[in-house]
Amino acid sequence: MKKLNYTKLIIAGFFGISLYFVMVFLLLHYEQGHPTSTIQHLNDAFWYSIVTLTTVGYGDFVPVTSYGRVIGSVFLLFSFGIYAVLIGQISSIMNTFRENKKMGLDGTRFTNHIVMIGWTDFGKAVADQLVAAGRKMTVVTKVRDHIDLIRESYSQKEVFVLYADYNNIDMLEKLNIKESSIVFVNLLDDTEKLVYILNLKKKYEDLQYVVTLDNADLKSTFQTAGVTYAVSKHEMASKMLASYIFEPDVAMYSEEIIAYARTDDDYDIKQFVVLKNNPYCEQDYGKVFYDLKKECNSILIGIVKIDSNGKHDLLKNPEDNVKIQPGDYLIMIMNRKAVKKLSKLFNTKEGYIDV
Repeated sequence: MKKLNYTKLIIAGFFGISLYFVMVFLLLHYEQGHPTSTIQHLNDAFWYSIVTLTTVGYGDFVPVTSYGRVIGSVFLLFSFGIYAVLIGQISSIMNTFRENKKMGLDGTRFTNHIVMIGWTDFGKAVADQLVAAGRKMTVVTKVRDHIDLIRESYSQKEVFVLYADYNNIDMLEKLNIKESSIVFVNLLDDTEKLVYILNLKKKYEDLQYVVTLDNADLKSTFQTAGVTYAVSKHEMASKMLASYIFEPDVAMYSEEIIAYARTDDDYDIKQFVVLKNNPYCEQDYGKVFYDLKKECNSILIGIVKIDSNGKHDLLKNPEDNVKIQPGDYLIMIMNRKAVKKLSKLFNTKEGYIDV
């Protein structure tokens, strides 16, 4: 389609330029030699045509013959058409620019962000938590109405949205997907999710993927396909419901600490990476446990150690003599006040960071 439009534009431009030169030479032909005409040379004819087409009209050159005036009238009428075309083209270019930006076709430079494939009510609930935690997101949707809804709900500095067909894998480059921290495939059907991930991994094999499943029996299938985290919504809901039935206070506390802390006094679970300049490097777990409680009012509940292959080994409340090393993640329960202290103390932000 674009090639056809360019072809028409070239043909129209060639026709217009040819007609312009023909009219200039005809004007000179009829005016040249007339005793009272001021248009006697080719440069006079060009000058007259230019000032007429641009509606400047200095009046220093004026056709005096009948045919010359007819051609002059045509130039004058063409001037209106040229301005109409120019204004229309400029408006069209500006509208196209705004539409492309709104549809996300200009792309984003987000890094270490979350990519969400597909937009649903569940996806919005996840996005609310991630944005509240200060994480940047990119969303791709094939439903045009979702664009306005997302842009009204979130700042463009927080969430970038792209309108595209999910199967157009190349369009995902506009999400800067290679620089993302994880890809959340949020399609409606489990089978559709599996097929999509298999196709996506052909091009982006090294990325991490997370999905939510309606059928918990497919969890191992997704993990075999290379999905980093496969979460069953029904399994999580059933565990929470059972907990509310026989341990309601534990359930309430659990629900609070897995959600983002919205006030300084709200608690949740956070993980912070240990960098080389961290003051707790090479110290015993037991000592760090007491220091964090004393200094930041945070309770250390576990360590994640990551091997050279990227495998995560979660140590839940390990022995006191376990050494904390660079690259480990400390998992803690804390309120939002403590998050600010720990971010400054650890010289890093909360959450998973590829170090």
